[in-house]
Amino acid sequence: MARPLRILLLNWQDRENPEAGGAEVHLHEIFGRLAARGHAVRAVVSGWPGAAPSATLDGIDFRRVGNRYSYAWRARSAARRIVHGFAPDVLVEDINKVPLYSPRWAGVPVVALVPHLFGATAYAEASIPLATAVWAAERAIPRIYRDCSFQAISESTALDLTKRGLLARDIAVIPPGIDHDTYRPAAAAERAEAPTLLYVGRLKRYKGLDVLFEALSRLNDRLPDARLVIAGRGSDERRLRKLVRRAGLSNRVRFAGYISEAEKVAWLRRAWAVVYPSPKEGWGMTNVEAAACGTPVIASDSPGLRESVAAGESGILAPHGDAAAWAASICQVLEEPSVRERLGTGGIAHAARFSWSRAADETEAHLYQSLEP
Repeated sequence: MARPLRILLLNWQDRENPEAGGAEVHLHEIFGRLAARGHAVRAVVSGWPGAAPSATLDGIDFRRVGNRYSYAWRARSAARRIVHGFAPDVLVEDINKVPLYSPRWAGVPVVALVPHLFGATAYAEASIPLATAVWAAERAIPRIYRDCSFQAISESTALDLTKRGLLARDIAVIPPGIDHDTYRPAAAAERAEAPTLLYVGRLKRYKGLDVLFEALSRLNDRLPDARLVIAGRGSDERRLRKLVRRAGLSNRVRFAGYISEAEKVAWLRRAWAVVYPSPKEGWGMTNVEAAACGTPVIASDSPGLRESVAAGESGILAPHGDAAAWAASICQVLEEPSVRERLGTGGIAHAARFSWSRAADETEAHLYQSLEP
């Protein structure tokens, strides 16, 4: 290995934050491994009520400033103080919410890590003024980060960046991994007795869960025993519960709320299929985790998701928002044991291609490459 690097990270949250999600798993799994290899890694993230102002997690020294609403303003001054004393070789900005425009003020080389950009999908979740602010903030990325190297977690995100004016040669695609020691098939059969679909993720309007209820309603006569378990929490839960009641699905849809990692693994093994109906994601980590457990996936044929699912091998891609197509896909998986067996076996092979060690190797190599004259 070349000399160890001093790396400063900017990310809105760390894994202890109550709002932490896939972006935080990604950051800790990769940069925790780099810290274990001898690189010095510090990070500036947001705090929350009761949070300690600093912490060392996975070998990364975290400084927490502000909260999820004030972080964009507080992070700059905190990071500049660390730059002055720490003298990082590189600053890695994880652009998973609003960009911080670090190339304008960092004073050190910047690598932009991009899970995905919201684009017009912001309008499906936020108010028009807020969505417009997010949309406008992203529009400035090609201009402000034009001299930076980029890491995208999928080809879909890389394509989005090039469509916005960035050069493909400046973008490295490094897909996430999964924990293969945790996500693997059960030693013995643990499938639920009733045909069970599982969604794991945030309950946000833009996630497109509405189509699942309409698809289930279409299958009242054909698959009356089919169930949907929704694991997760979020701002859209109240609306989703109302939709379930109006559709007469209260006895077929269960809101499981927050579940632990162990519960998540158990549900992935029990489910007959995992569903992910979002219109756009950077990736689809749950899809790969489900595949590693031998569980088929039904997902929207949308950016990011179509890469985390190997169509016909680990799952089925359905047209986004098309309830009839979703109902047909659900029938195909739930009614045909041979399809479930084929997709389950293929999913295990598909998931084996994605490891965190590989992602850390590629990230490390890219950081060194980005610092070359």
